[in-house]
Amino acid sequence: MEGNTPELQQHESNDKRPQFGNRLLSNGDNVFQHNAWDNVTWDEEQQKLAQQKVNENSNVILSNEKIQEYEHQADKYWDKFYGIHENKFFKDRHWLFTEFPELASSAVKQNITQPLRFVTENTNDDKKETHIKILDLPSNNGSKILEIGCGVGNTVFPILLYNTDPNLFVYCCDFSAKAIDILKQNPAYDISRCKAFVLDVTQESWETPFELESLDIIVLIFVLSAIHPEKMKHVIQQVHKYLKPGGIVLFRDYGRYDLAQLRFKKGSCLAENFYARGDGTRVYFFTQDEVRELFTDCGFMEEQNLVDRRLQVNRGKQLKMYRVWIQSKYRK
Repeated sequence: MEGNTPELQQHESNDKRPQFGNRLLSNGDNVFQHNAWDNVTWDEEQQKLAQQKVNENSNVILSNEKIQEYEHQADKYWDKFYGIHENKFFKDRHWLFTEFPELASSAVKQNITQPLRFVTENTNDDKKETHIKILDLPSNNGSKILEIGCGVGNTVFPILLYNTDPNLFVYCCDFSAKAIDILKQNPAYDISRCKAFVLDVTQESWETPFELESLDIIVLIFVLSAIHPEKMKHVIQQVHKYLKPGGIVLFRDYGRYDLAQLRFKKGSCLAENFYARGDGTRVYFFTQDEVRELFTDCGFMEEQNLVDRRLQVNRGKQLKMYRVWIQSKYRK
């Protein structure tokens, strides 16, 4: 979305995102032929209906007392979330290196000329993703990576597994002590290459196992949206302090009018485009302009800022589900 218009449009740039897949929907296609379609275009009517739905579910704002409860007890809600789901919530993000090749070994990044892809095998009509072995190539150049909001390791463990750079070190932190406990119990947690710790990134100052300007990459995947909008700028300012000059932030989060936003009922809204889920966790839905302003105001240079629109379908129930995500890269 640009400005206050209801359209979600890709920021004009010469750098277009390598497609997640090759499934582009045309008028003649059977929408239920595949499980997902890439870069789906919304017509004016669909955009209008989405805005109308958001207007409806934002109409009833919770009381200040309830809003403060969600803010002050956020850690308890996330601990409860991970306590219920434990490691069942873990999913290997098979798109990770396709969208963010910066997380692969330097040797890989220097030699690839095409986006990193994944082999798909069909077994009884079920699709199984396997990773291209080129990711196993080591490099002589180490890097320090921090993931904020690591959860139970959905991003951390693929990096440790497929980036075999002997000098790589991954730091990861989360607001939830329960999530960190679960992550540390994973057999893939290697203290020689990774350190997980609890951190509330909304705090005025951070206590970290690394120094200022010491990190090459900071990863923010579906985490900033869980933070109150008024505290987001402080988090990005802190991120800027800990990155090396030339370091990069890899960002992916919920976009305005995503299916998750349209599904909220009245009485869930905490602030404009900011909601409380039924389990007490919170989520914000961004526009491109908001993300751009947030990072550039904190001294970052924009390298990528795009909308990832996808249509997912349930062929059995003949359901269509429109997902909207914002993906960005910002350099210090």
